[in-house]
Amino acid sequence: MSQVSTFTSSGTPSRLPALFISHGSPMLALVDSPAHKFLQELGKSLPRPAAIVVVSAHWESIGGAAVSLAQQPATIHDFGGFPRTLFDIQYPAPGAPQVGEHAAALLEEAGFAVSRSTTRGLDHGAWVPLYLMYPAADIPTLQVSVIRGATAAQHERLGWALAPLRDQGVLVIGSGSLTHNLYEFRGQEIDEPAQEWVTKFSDWMAEKLQNGDRDALLDYRQQAPYATRNHPTDEHLMPLYAAMGAGGAGAKVERLHSSNEYGILAMDAYAFG
Repeated sequence: MSQVSTFTSSGTPSRLPALFISHGSPMLALVDSPAHKFLQELGKSLPRPAAIVVVSAHWESIGGAAVSLAQQPATIHDFGGFPRTLFDIQYPAPGAPQVGEHAAALLEEAGFAVSRSTTRGLDHGAWVPLYLMYPAADIPTLQVSVIRGATAAQHERLGWALAPLRDQGVLVIGSGSLTHNLYEFRGQEIDEPAQEWVTKFSDWMAEKLQNGDRDALLDYRQQAPYATRNHPTDEHLMPLYAAMGAGGAGAKVERLHSSNEYGILAMDAYAFG
């Protein structure tokens, strides 16, 4: 991982990169793995954010974006069939309604219809990685939805709209999964070697991201190998495009982490800007 700039001597926060994080299975919070260790170190490597905005694959809105304005977001355990220990985890980060209002205004200025929620909590796309990155749960946090049926280009534009928040020390995170086909899970162990159709897709994404091939990335459904097999539906890849947009035009792209879990989940993470 490259050095990330720190706070300036004047006390003004430096401009944080936008991040894409693969959150994988909710068990990421508990099970020791390369991705688990990476997220534990990632939070330590960054300047402390003033607030965190998470564009999560697990909040889909219809017809426009949604923004959480909750004062004290609840920890949403939006899954089943996992150990009781996972359901016992709480992530009591304070909300960031003022940042949320600013985010909503920026999205509206960019032409998005926006709904606001004063009750939406933090789903596992948000709290699982943040539980590892910032275990003290003391940084104001809010979520922005992905838009059901919207294209990669539209999610990139959503990220562009949120980019000015980075100038205020806000960390913008797109939380999804570089590959996400749970139909292929058949009880594999966490360290099962990655399937070829997973590695070919993740390698293609890495090459296009690092070469700045925006046209190919936006057309990943047609151009990437095994695109449909890795993403039967789009919602877990759309946060990557939001992070890419939030990084700004011509942003430097850095692959911060690459590993695989259960043979089917590529746990790649990227920084933009």
